[in-house]
Amino acid sequence: MSAFLRASLTLMMVFALVSGIVVPAVRAQAPAPAPTSDGTSIDQGIAYMLMLLALALTYLIHPLDASSPYKLF
Repeated sequence: MSAFLRASLTLMMVFALVSGIVVPAVRAQAPAPAPTSDGTSIDQGIAYMLMLLALALTYLIHPLDASSPYKLF
């Protein structure tokens, strides 16, 4: 009977050792890929700059238009 207990204890220890090594390896995840730029943020920055330029030109041209001797309305 002691040979059976010794064999089963050895089998359980081997199973515990193998599962202790295999289970964390199975749950491991690959590292996240590095972030890449698809150009969207660059396009958005250019659009903001163009809108600010249009706003500045509007405020610069508006006083000239308001002081014009021609009345449209």
